[in-house]
Amino acid sequence: MKRLFSGATLVLLSACSPQTDKIYTVDELAGDEALLTKILGECRNIPADPGETPNCRNAEAADGKLRLERGRRALGG
Repeated sequence: MKRLFSGATLVLLSACSPQTDKIYTVDELAGDEALLTKILGECRNIPADPGETPNCRNAEAADGKLRLERGRRALGG
């Protein structure tokens, strides 16, 4: 009986846990500018510190990487 109760409790708790979003890498975000723009927009709407989430940190890094690449191309490099 204890096992049944413990198992049912475990199933109910796991069903109530929040869904985790996919964490994108810097390279994935740099390769998909639409996704990068979407995540950066979401991060700007977070009332807390946006640097707290992995996707926001990776999106900022990907944005910086793309800006550097565009700068190099503009300088002919």
